Amino acid sequence: MSPVLAFSLIAALGIGAQWLAWRWKVPAIVLLLLSGVLIGPVSGVLDPHAVFGDLLEPLVAVAVAMILFEGGLTLNLTRLRGAELAVKRLVFLGGPLVWGLATLSGHYIGGLSWASASVLGGILIVTGPTVIIPLLRQASLKRRPGEILRWEAILNDPVGALAAVLAFEITIVMYSSHDLSVTLGHMLLGIVVATAVGLATAWGLIRAIKAGQIPEFLKVPVMIFLVMATYTLPNALLHESGLLAVTVMGVVIGNSSLSSLDEIRRFKENITVLLVSGVFILLAAQVDLGTLATLSMREYVFVAVVLLLVRPVAVFLALIRVDLPFSEKLIVGWIGPRGVVAVAIAGLFGARLSDVGVEDAALLSPLAFAIVAVTVLLHGFSLQPLARRLKLQSTDTKGLLIVGANPFTAALAEAIQAQGRPVLIADRNYNHLRQVRGRDIPTYYGEVLTEEAELTLELNRFDSMVALTDNDDYNALLCMHYAPEFGHHRVYRFAPGGGVGGDQLEQTLGGRFFAKELDYEEANSRIRQGWCVRLTRLSDSYSFDDYRRDNPDARVISAYAEDGDVRVMHKDESFDADTGETLLALVPDDTHEDKAQRQRTRQQRASAQPSADTRDERSVGDDGEAPGSDSGS
Repeated sequence: MSPVLAFSLIAALGIGAQWLAWRWKVPAIVLLLLSGVLIGPVSGVLDPHAVFGDLLEPLVAVAVAMILFEGGLTLNLTRLRGAELAVKRLVFLGGPLVWGLATLSGHYIGGLSWASASVLGGILIVTGPTVIIPLLRQASLKRRPGEILRWEAILNDPVGALAAVLAFEITIVMYSSHDLSVTLGHMLLGIVVATAVGLATAWGLIRAIKAGQIPEFLKVPVMIFLVMATYTLPNALLHESGLLAVTVMGVVIGNSSLSSLDEIRRFKENITVLLVSGVFILLAAQVDLGTLATLSMREYVFVAVVLLLVRPVAVFLALIRVDLPFSEKLIVGWIGPRGVVAVAIAGLFGARLSDVGVEDAALLSPLAFAIVAVTVLLHGFSLQPLARRLKLQSTDTKGLLIVGANPFTAALAEAIQAQGRPVLIADRNYNHLRQVRGRDIPTYYGEVLTEEAELTLELNRFDSMVALTDNDDYNALLCMHYAPEFGHHRVYRFAPGGGVGGDQLEQTLGGRFFAKELDYEEANSRIRQGWCVRLTRLSDSYSFDDYRRDNPDARVISAYAEDGDVRVMHKDESFDADTGETLLALVPDDTHEDKAQRQRTRQQRASAQPSADTRDERSVGDDGEAPGSDSGS
């Protein structure tokens, strides 16, 4: 197989696995692992060593450096609020504890030599951002436990690599005539140089961008080049110290005040999705299943001990006297999947230890892959159910973020809550929020475009945003800001007043027009005239045609399917609905006489079809109630 064809195959499998994981709501990393094993050792379609040869190791190394740098970009210090002590303990105390406990387990339970056990113990500090980040995206953990796991995974990657380097260097001293003090001094110098290079590169890039010395179209290419250089230079002095350098570089840039940081971060995140997919498939494809089969029972028991004892015990010891609920300590102690960095370092050091005469060093690579595979599968499938059981998910049902407090949004929020979906109204004008308070609707006072708001709101609780303020330009800006977060098809806004330039604005600024181009003035004037937001469930006996006949003036806002799927009606949405869907619409408030007449019509239809269901209708802002209908909240 040619390298070009191999790249195409890996890209197709990687993106396909990510897409299927999104559709099936399963951890993407599990499908990536299975894809790599199927095309590699199972079918023999791809042999990475045969295809890429000596380029395989540098390809994986550069990809891992990019992944760690992007991870560092996401580590904003303000997100550590309430979790700083926990992260420090997990990195500076939990890491060494894992190293020591894994080394002891590897020697006394797995039967490894002290040299192999200590190197593998250092590698097992790494919990793997390549695995943790996709899992967190899937599980929708609450902010604090999610941030603890994210920070630990990214910071412990270089820490684990350096721990493995230290164990490796000490082993080299034992098997050669090298002096230990010289080796330790060399390692300390490498760490200092790596940190200095990361800081200097980040500082220089920040200064250059702020001074306008790098044009917009070159910012990302320059950054990618500097990441590669920052990774390569320290490695010339101390192997794998480049991982520390790129992590430091990413954290410094991520906490700077660069105006274009959001665009850079999003582009790097897109690259990282490709790199994580490709690297994981590559490493899974080169696994020798025959070697895995040769592992003894002692070694499999060691894998179980690492999974069930080493990680949980180290985390609970590290978090003693840290003010965290037991549920959060439990989920952090359980979730510790290993990723591509662990497999890559294990393969590299295993080969080098074998060269200096460590007999069981060949077991490092299969043991590392076995631990990666087991933790990916178990943690991948258990994180979401465990988070739900411990009540650490942000919400089981994704809700709607409404920006703009006014009479219409108050009625809309009450109707959505009546449907069982979370909702929150945000506004930067406190006086606007007064008309919402006291109606049992969650609110947020402040500017939602700030980073502070994104942290406070915990956006993973929502899957859609509607900008319904009285300012058309501000609504468009909100849609542009939140489109990368929720997706361009899940951000909506009021149509511009009068609809002037509507089509062009929708194409250029983003944000679908809400409820068939309903604008601010019309929506709120209808509410003032006595209209209400009503929920109506369609059934076999009450079809959409019946609904249209009874409500000719209704402005349908959204349709809720029985499986929880939501369709928000917008300009291009086909105005139709199926049996079993629940319509949410802005409709005139019927008089008692109108309701009584409609009820008589339903009763006549029901008598003709006695087995059919009647519809369920709930109104928000409805003063009267006809027999057989449910009033809204």
